[in-house]
Amino acid sequence: MLAEGNGVLFKADAIAETFRAEIKAELSSAPRVPKIVGILATSAAPSKFYSDFTKKQCDALGVEFVLKKTGQAADESLAPGEGVEEAIIEANEDETVDGIMVYYPIFGLQQDHYLQQIVSPFKDVEGLHFKFHYNLYHNIRFLKPNALVSALPTASSSDAPPAVNDEPPAGYVKSILPCTPLAIVKCLEYIGVYNKLLPYGDRAYGKTITVINRSEVVGRPLAALLANDGARVFSVDIDSIQEYTKRPRQPGVPESAQRKYHPRHVVHPAAQSLQEALALSDVVVSAVPSKEYKVKTAWLKDGCVCLNVAADKNFEADVREKASLYLPTIGKVTIMMLLRNL
Repeated sequence: MLAEGNGVLFKADAIAETFRAEIKAELSSAPRVPKIVGILATSAAPSKFYSDFTKKQCDALGVEFVLKKTGQAADESLAPGEGVEEAIIEANEDETVDGIMVYYPIFGLQQDHYLQQIVSPFKDVEGLHFKFHYNLYHNIRFLKPNALVSALPTASSSDAPPAVNDEPPAGYVKSILPCTPLAIVKCLEYIGVYNKLLPYGDRAYGKTITVINRSEVVGRPLAALLANDGARVFSVDIDSIQEYTKRPRQPGVPESAQRKYHPRHVVHPAAQSLQEALALSDVVVSAVPSKEYKVKTAWLKDGCVCLNVAADKNFEADVREKASLYLPTIGKVTIMMLLRNL
């Protein structure tokens, strides 16, 4: 129940449990226990915590987890990331390994992006390979497994089978989605932001969402996912605000003559300031890696939903004075998405 002027502090445990049950059911019919290799190449505390947490969840579900330490994680005298590329290649070639995850950041944006492309798309449980990102941005939800062998993108959106529900048609499988953006979508589905009465692929229609931080790992793919599901999304970064939407803007064309929507999101510069975007937003997701950054409660729309995705709290302490629902962390759901991808 809501206390007056005090929204619900919602923990993600219940959401994670629904997927835990789904994963257990899948594992019970698997021909063997799947094996995932985690590659830890730095001594950074968040990466170490995440690797320990992954192992704990795998052990609880009966998934074999092997942690491979390289670089400073193996020996403080070594350079950060030393041996990580070799560890990825070794796991790619090991037929007993079903999934590979690498604990980023290691070197920095460009070199880490290179490492993400080395991971075999057949073993990429994090959904960071360019083929999966291409599909995400082009709203291609299913693919033929043999398409992963080619160096070229899988298909254009016009070639892809229509997505009438969440189940792939015969001969296709789901295209892997990055764990954290997918976890956020699943949280929004669970709490009812997505309207199940609307057609699949458009269930966020009518919702305005602000995503703060346009990183390539979380912010930008999340904005694309939400827009491809029908939402109007403000993508906020340090120096710009962009609007992601499937609904076309065709100046001078009568609304009745305009296309209903594009097959995938398009990006426009946004005219709104952050304060104006927040005032319009039914949902606010913040993923800024800073202890100092705070979303101002006074700028929030009354009754909005707020999700904190950063390691540090990005919302002011009184966020529930405006938000009807506040999720301070989604880490447990993210791990379930990793294992679901596996």
